[in-house]
Amino acid sequence: MNTNAEELYKRIQQNPEYTQSLFRQALQDPQGALQSICDLGKTIELPVTIEEVKSYLASLDDEDTKKWVIKARGGL
Repeated sequence: MNTNAEELYKRIQQNPEYTQSLFRQALQDPQGALQSICDLGKTIELPVTIEEVKSYLASLDDEDTKKWVIKARGGL
């Protein structure tokens, strides 16, 4: 899967501030976190939809990501 979601996820992973901020938001407001990811993508010219983000995260075989998705699942 080669999409903007993949590149955006890589950039988020490389920036601890993005990672921490989005994780905290996902715990309190999962839909808001997804929207924040989409907004960030638009800002850095890697536009994604919420469905693309969900699909990409579901495709990963990464323990940390799975934990994030499980925490955020309540609103997903």
